[in-house]
Amino acid sequence: MSTNTMTTTQKVEVTDELVRFARSTAFETLPDTIVEVSKRNVIDALACAFAGTRSDRGEISTRVATRLGGPAEASVIGTGAKIACVNAAFANSELMNALDYDATPHSPPNIVPPLLAAAEMRGASGRELITSLAVAHETAWRLYSAMSSFMSSYVEKGTSPTVFGNSNEAVLGAAFGAGRMFGLDPARLANAVGLTAYFCSLPVGKDWHTTPPPKPMVKYAPTGWLSKAALTAVLLAEEGMTGHGAVLDSEYGFWRFYGAARWDPDSVLDGLGERWVSGAYHFKPYPCCRFFHSQIDCFLSLLRESELQPEEIESVESLSMPFAANPDQMSVSTQSDAQFSLPYNLAVAAYGIPVGPQWQALETRQDPRIRAFMKKVSFGVHPQAQRTKAEDPRSWLASVTLKARGRTYTSEVRYARGTPVPGYALSEQEMTAKFVDSAQLCIGREQALRAVERLWQLEKIDNVAEIMGEIAP
Repeated sequence: MSTNTMTTTQKVEVTDELVRFARSTAFETLPDTIVEVSKRNVIDALACAFAGTRSDRGEISTRVATRLGGPAEASVIGTGAKIACVNAAFANSELMNALDYDATPHSPPNIVPPLLAAAEMRGASGRELITSLAVAHETAWRLYSAMSSFMSSYVEKGTSPTVFGNSNEAVLGAAFGAGRMFGLDPARLANAVGLTAYFCSLPVGKDWHTTPPPKPMVKYAPTGWLSKAALTAVLLAEEGMTGHGAVLDSEYGFWRFYGAARWDPDSVLDGLGERWVSGAYHFKPYPCCRFFHSQIDCFLSLLRESELQPEEIESVESLSMPFAANPDQMSVSTQSDAQFSLPYNLAVAAYGIPVGPQWQALETRQDPRIRAFMKKVSFGVHPQAQRTKAEDPRSWLASVTLKARGRTYTSEVRYARGTPVPGYALSEQEMTAKFVDSAQLCIGREQALRAVERLWQLEKIDNVAEIMGEIAP
């Protein structure tokens, strides 16, 4: 039964069932939609990593990971370095999340890097990578839904809960996926998951949310640490180290020591392997918090339709979901500040700054035009946004009103671009453009075009190490 309490005599079930699911899932059994979203997750995550090479956090992380070094097992995106798989996973994860350009929910930076590093090290095929990614994401989503109250708190109260992570629990999905790729037997895979649970970072989201600018680089979850933790746990379990092999079933297990407000184990297993829940990723067209995207869409549509110049705009009023991740959105000094300031992102959009790393570049943050435009922006809660979100969790209801030329211009949207609903999901062409625009910063446009063409055919690649050699030579 579904419950928020556990007894010591309850039959061990969740961990064992997830282990069986991870080991028994085959590429041939995956729905086409899951194969497609798995490939999109790889393409998008790599695009974010290439863009992240132009971030302060990405540069620091790659320097440290390269310094730690190790055997040439896996590639660090955009650098040409090959280092120990766990260190490559750490660096690539930090790169992917550095600009907040990665898909939501934010599990890809916790899952793609360790599985990509494992696949490269082991010479796994594209099909094996896709299958392991599918297992990892499906497990992560089910665990997230069974425990999380982050978004429900926003919908119901307009605030974040006192204790929450931000897809930290995806680290368990990464362990299931990586353990599958390593071919761990049931006992070793359960041990890997138990070790990973103990390695999981604390749910620090609320502390980070309430910290005023300058915001810490590590943000709402240490994605690099989580990626390294999952892969390290799998390596340890392979060698025989034991962990709590029933960590998802005990009275004081993961859900409780993680600080989850609820635990519904039945929902984790409901339809497992038959009904896939992890296909609805929101891929981002802009490098900033997802809460702002529908507002940016409204704003840009008004600029296009009216052909307004930023200097003509007298004021901007933007309304959407309540937002609590930055107590001072008018103060922007760091890249993290920029990612969580609506006035800043609307100002950057107004002046047509190219989408990508340039949105958060130092010269953009210090541009006096951007600073001046930010003062024109006011923001608040759309009166219907929370109700609409409760009706359809995919919605991001927003409205933007501009005053210019003695007139008032208004736009409203229910969904943001990149939402997995007809008419809003990013097309293959748009995702290809995001990859190429980011990758060409490191490997040139022609090589980026060749690489993304192969990635769209990932299931036909015999050895992932070959494509990684093209992406990160």
